[in-house]
Amino acid sequence: MNKKVKLRSLLIGGVFTLLFVALVGRLYWVQVVDGKELRAEAQKKWEKEEVLRPVRGMINDRNDKVLAEDAPAFTLALNPKIIQSKHLEVTVAKRLADLLKTSDDPASIAALEEKILSRLTKQYSVTNPQVEIRNEGWKIDAEVAEQIKLLVEELKKQANTNNVGISLLKETKRFYPGGKLASHILGYSDKEGNPIMGLEYKFDEALKGIPGSLMYEKDRTGVELPDSKVTYQPAIDGNNVRLTIDKNIQFYIESALEKVYDQYRPKSITAIAADPKTMEILGMASLPNFNPNKYWESKNQSDFFNNAIGSQYEPGSTFKLVTLAGAVEEGIFNPNDTFMSGSIQVPGNRLHDHNIVGWGPISYLDGLKRSSNVAFVKLGYEKLGKDKLVQYIDKFGFAAKTGIDLPGEVAGMVRLRNPVEYATATYGQGLTATSIQQTAAYAAIANGGKLMWPHIVKEIYNPKTKEVIQSFEPKVIRQVVSEATAKQVSGYLEQVVSDQAIGTGKKAAIEGYRVAGKTGTANKVEPGGKGYAEGKWVISFIGYAPVEDPRILVTIIADEPDLGGDYHRGSEVAPPAFKEIVSQTLRYMGVPSSTQQTKAPEKEIKATVPDLIGQTVEQAKTTMNKYGIAVEAIGKGPKITAQSPAPGTEIGTTQRIYLTMQDTGGDPTVPDLTGKSLRDALEVCSFLKVKCQSNGEGYVASQTVATEGDVKVVTLQLKPYSELIQTPTGDTAASKSDNKPPAKTSDGAKTTDTSGKKGTTTTR
Repeated sequence: MNKKVKLRSLLIGGVFTLLFVALVGRLYWVQVVDGKELRAEAQKKWEKEEVLRPVRGMINDRNDKVLAEDAPAFTLALNPKIIQSKHLEVTVAKRLADLLKTSDDPASIAALEEKILSRLTKQYSVTNPQVEIRNEGWKIDAEVAEQIKLLVEELKKQANTNNVGISLLKETKRFYPGGKLASHILGYSDKEGNPIMGLEYKFDEALKGIPGSLMYEKDRTGVELPDSKVTYQPAIDGNNVRLTIDKNIQFYIESALEKVYDQYRPKSITAIAADPKTMEILGMASLPNFNPNKYWESKNQSDFFNNAIGSQYEPGSTFKLVTLAGAVEEGIFNPNDTFMSGSIQVPGNRLHDHNIVGWGPISYLDGLKRSSNVAFVKLGYEKLGKDKLVQYIDKFGFAAKTGIDLPGEVAGMVRLRNPVEYATATYGQGLTATSIQQTAAYAAIANGGKLMWPHIVKEIYNPKTKEVIQSFEPKVIRQVVSEATAKQVSGYLEQVVSDQAIGTGKKAAIEGYRVAGKTGTANKVEPGGKGYAEGKWVISFIGYAPVEDPRILVTIIADEPDLGGDYHRGSEVAPPAFKEIVSQTLRYMGVPSSTQQTKAPEKEIKATVPDLIGQTVEQAKTTMNKYGIAVEAIGKGPKITAQSPAPGTEIGTTQRIYLTMQDTGGDPTVPDLTGKSLRDALEVCSFLKVKCQSNGEGYVASQTVATEGDVKVVTLQLKPYSELIQTPTGDTAASKSDNKPPAKTSDGAKTTDTSGKKGTTTTR
């Protein structure tokens, strides 16, 4: 018995010993052999790491108006099991489809409803499935999210529950406040946050920032453990990019282009506005375009194409600038020399003017105004010569990229091999150029002969410290012609616009401003080199103003506008759009008219206003006459009771002094302001402490006075000076004031009445 007990005890002890050895071995294996790997796995279970996304930098215009920024967004998440349990599948699918729809097309809405319903009726193996509706329910706007929240509350009441299986997850997305405004410049970031095109793509490294992280220990429910180790690496937000673009000018451009696009339905229409002195791009647009907030709604790839830098065309007559500038620089252009227009023979072909028969013997200046091809073949091919012509084409930057800071620029093509190609190149046929190349070339004439680097980014800066990380200054590429030549060429281009009888650019003329420019009408080449296409034209105009101190240059190119088969109607397309853009911009910039600029003396004599109160009008006039300063009395009292400007103010001889002639401090009568400039009229209103508002532009044509409560309101109706002096009233309105502007003149040209005359309005 004892032997059996001992044997059993020994057996049991052995088993326990073996178990203990196995346990120790396993512990050793787990802790030593697999310890590192298992610890790493366990760490994944109890540690939680969150990626902290940086804020993407903003893209702003030159005045810090936001063009692109990060904004709150929401992603719709559905729990099909909860929705099924409440029998809301059909209702939820129908209501959400109506809120998330991307168009009003019934078929599209029905397809979206079916898509949502299929997600809701599917059987899922997981306990709490979470389903997203991409792309319609992914990163939706706050406005749509609010509508979904209202739907949720409605369904909660309907189903008598606190959870209907619909939730909104907070996220961020890229937002473009202007919608389609400047879309080709900005590009867009898709919903995954990938930059796709434009500046978003080009400057992604500067904009995107550096992600951060937050790591801590948690229990199995995700709650942070007490005294857990926390590792925090803050995200570094992206830098802001400030552009040379002016949001207002960009709006003027796009508004003008939309009118042309709607009326003439071209394949595309492009405009670039630049400061010719620096080649900072003030605005750039191309239609058709797209809304970067809803980029997926654009079905045609052409909507995403920036024609300003990516399309090349035969430029036509706008290219005559190169030939003209080269001829002037080489001293072979005499505007008064004559030639026989119509046609000219070159080896291999006879070339014609755009009207085939020409205008008989005319001067070279008239040849420029009429855009004669023959004139430029004689200047560029015969007089300048092939080598010099190519030299100036290269100097003006054609057949090479400008290097503008936008992706997708092409270089254009210049391959001249035979006499005909050299001859036609003088008037812009047989070679190709881009809109931005031509803009830079015309700017070189406007700014005194310097070819500048066109750029659209002004600087990159830290949004918090405002420290400038990188700035982009204007760069001179080279001097293409002398300053004297550039000034002379500007004068000739001005006459293309100002000559209302034969100037092809006359529809670009702007009242009160000197405008220089050139039209272009180029026949398009058939694909595959099959010759020129019947009835397909590229219409263009490039110009700048004011000529004496250019502040803005605008290029407009319309590809295949519908001209009803008559290319002579090309002048109806680009020049009026140019006029609209430039006139609005000059007013916005506060640029004085050319007549005002020529009126102002180079050095104005200043005088200090004495105290005139208590004097008579005659005494005041005698006092101020020695300074050449005009005095104007308001009212009929015997003595001066108030004056403006106040005593001790320093004023120039172009200003005037206003005097109140009343014995009491009562309400003075508003004098007749007809014929005054807006500035002078506003001075009177300010002096009399009355509210003043104006309609129109120019000089005061009429006025009305009304009372709003205790305030007297003067409404001024303004008209251009040219209209004002034509009023059939015997004495002209402007003659009532001695501050009228001088009559507009043209250097070296006679003033003639061209009303009712018709001239050629388009060019080849």
